Amino acid sequence: MNKDHLIEKIEACREEMISLSTTHDLTSEAVIASSVKLDELINAYQKHLY
Repeated sequence: MNKDHLIEKIEACREEMISLSTTHDLTSEAVIASSVKLDELINAYQKHLY
């Protein structure tokens, strides 16, 4: 996965998490799952940089 594609996926996941947090509790499974996915994407991006 290239850097630009990762950035797009990070932004989409971030928007999804924000959207979920408006309709679910922050501790709900849906928001936490989205947060974990976002963390994984950010970690992949950081590894790609170094």
